[in-house]
Amino acid sequence: MILSAGSSQDWLALATLLICWIGYTCYASYKSSSAICLSSVLSRYRRDWMVRIIFRENRTSDASLLSSLRASVSFFASTSILVLAGLITGIAASEEAVGVLSTIPFVSTTTRELWELKMLVMVIIFVYSFFEFTWSLRLYNFGCVVLGSAPLYKEVEHARSEQLDYARASGFIMTLAAKHFNFGLRAYYFALATLSWFIDPRLLMFSAVLVVVILYSREFHSKVLQVLSDYHLPDDYS
Repeated sequence: MILSAGSSQDWLALATLLICWIGYTCYASYKSSSAICLSSVLSRYRRDWMVRIIFRENRTSDASLLSSLRASVSFFASTSILVLAGLITGIAASEEAVGVLSTIPFVSTTTRELWELKMLVMVIIFVYSFFEFTWSLRLYNFGCVVLGSAPLYKEVEHARSEQLDYARASGFIMTLAAKHFNFGLRAYYFALATLSWFIDPRLLMFSAVLVVVILYSREFHSKVLQVLSDYHLPDDYS
């Protein structure tokens, strides 16, 4: 019933959403390995952070920073659960929702099956975001363990290679946690674009492309990227 609910234009809009989302994710992952972007620049900053931890006897501020990062991820993971609860309620009240939407002239959702299809897509998006946020949270928990095991400076004072090995390993965990947090946030962006599907499938296609443009401009051509890349970290931290 649900699979036959949408028109060809609805399925084209859904395909456009998936192509934009998956296509941009693949492009950003590939491009970050060879071009200057927020992901690649911040990766160096994290390695620099891990090196500087070794030189600090008091690491309370570092633990506080890591706790703040975990708190933001935990907030979005909890929010995903709340949104999912609302979406499931919306599916249960499909008849009432369609009745309300049918009174609005520019809204294309006029059948219960089409409403359920759109809500199901939203549910899948937020389930995906929940898994990304919770995995990011676990990675930050691993980062807490790695931070606690950071060697004291007097132990590796004359072992530069050990300092850099620790920085690379711990920096990689932090970067991986940030990467999955970014995946979860990206799901939120495309979920907001999917909301326009309830109005018109053509608006969804436009919104999906617009989200890609916004993400690309922020990741590869933002002012904050220019500021971060203008600050030169020591070469031996890479």
